[in-house]
Amino acid sequence: MTSKSSLSLSRRSLLATGAAALAMPMLGRRANAQVTSITVADPGGPFSSGYRKAFYDPFTAATGIEVVSVARDAEPTAQFKSIVETGSYIWDVCTLTLSARLIMEQQDLLDPLNLDPALTADIMPEAVHPNFLGIDVYSSVFAYNTEAVEKAPSNWAEYWDTENFPGRRSLRKNPIDTLEQALMADGVAPADLYPLDVERAFAKLDAIKEKVDVWWTGGAQTSQLLQSGEVDMISGWNARLQAAIDSGAPAKIVWNQGLYSIEGWGLPKGGPKGDAARQFVAFCTKAEQQALFTDDLSYGPTNLRAYDHIDPERAKVLTTAPENLKGMTLANDAWWQEHKDEMTERFNLWLLT
Repeated sequence: MTSKSSLSLSRRSLLATGAAALAMPMLGRRANAQVTSITVADPGGPFSSGYRKAFYDPFTAATGIEVVSVARDAEPTAQFKSIVETGSYIWDVCTLTLSARLIMEQQDLLDPLNLDPALTADIMPEAVHPNFLGIDVYSSVFAYNTEAVEKAPSNWAEYWDTENFPGRRSLRKNPIDTLEQALMADGVAPADLYPLDVERAFAKLDAIKEKVDVWWTGGAQTSQLLQSGEVDMISGWNARLQAAIDSGAPAKIVWNQGLYSIEGWGLPKGGPKGDAARQFVAFCTKAEQQALFTDDLSYGPTNLRAYDHIDPERAKVLTTAPENLKGMTLANDAWWQEHKDEMTERFNLWLLT
C-alpha cells in the first residue's frame, strides 16, 4: 500500500522536475547545443538512483544534455589523476569528498567552477570552494539498541562510561574518527578538537580498549552488527546505521558530538565539456533538486533551504537537519592528510599491545 508520505514525495518529485525545466534559461540550451551528453562519476548503488532523480534526469529535461552516470572507484583520487594526466576524459564531473578535493587541489587537477555567488547563498559555507561544490553531508555518530539499553548514552563521555551505561560496545578499527571520539569522551569540546592531542586520545582509548566487544572495519559491518543485535551500541556512519534501522533494527542514532564531512562535485582540469559540466554543477545548487535525493539517501543536503521541500519526518534522519547539525562539528581533513599514515601505524600497534 502506498503511504501518504510517499505519494506526496512522488508528487514533489514531478513538480520539482517540471519547475527546474521552466527555470533554466534558453540561453543554456543554445550555449551547449554542440554538447549532447556529459558523463558523471558517482559512488554507484543508491547514489546513482538518488542523484538521477534529483539531478541527472531533471538537468536533461531542462537543457537537453543527457547525463550518463558511471560508478567510480571507492577512492577516486588515483583514477582522477590519471584522467587528467593522460587526457583521457572518461568523466566530465566526479563526486569527491573534502579530503579528496584537498588532494586534487594540491596537485592542480581541478577546473574552477565559476559559480555565481547568488546560487550558493543558501549553501553551507564549508561546501563551497572555487573548484568544488558540496552536495551531501554525512557524519560519524553512534547508535544504540533501544530494546537492550536501559540507560542510553547521549555523548561520548557516557559511551565510554561502561559502569553507568552498560552494554556491548563497538568502535571503528581505525584512528580516523576514533581519536576524535576519545578526546570528546575525555571532555574536549568538538570545536577544540584540532589539532588533535594524540597522547590524550590514546590515554582515553586505553580506558575502554578491553571493553570494546567488536572493532569494526567497514560500513556494511556496522549495519549488520546493529541489526543482528550482536552489540548494544556502535559508532558508525549515519547512513549505514539508518539502513539497519530502516530494515527493522530497534535502534536510535545519537547525533550529539558527531563529526560531519561533505561530498560533492569536482571537474577534471581541462575537460573538453567543461562548460556543460559547470552548467550541471550550477543546476545542483538548487534547493528543490537537493531535496529529492533525500528520498533515497539518508544524507543531508548542503542547501539548507532544501528542508522547505522535505517531509518533516524524513528530515529527522538527515545530517543537516538543524536539530542534528547543531551538535556536530566538521572533521578536519587537512589534519588527517598530514598525519594519517603516522596515526594508522600507531593505532594498529596500540591494538596489538
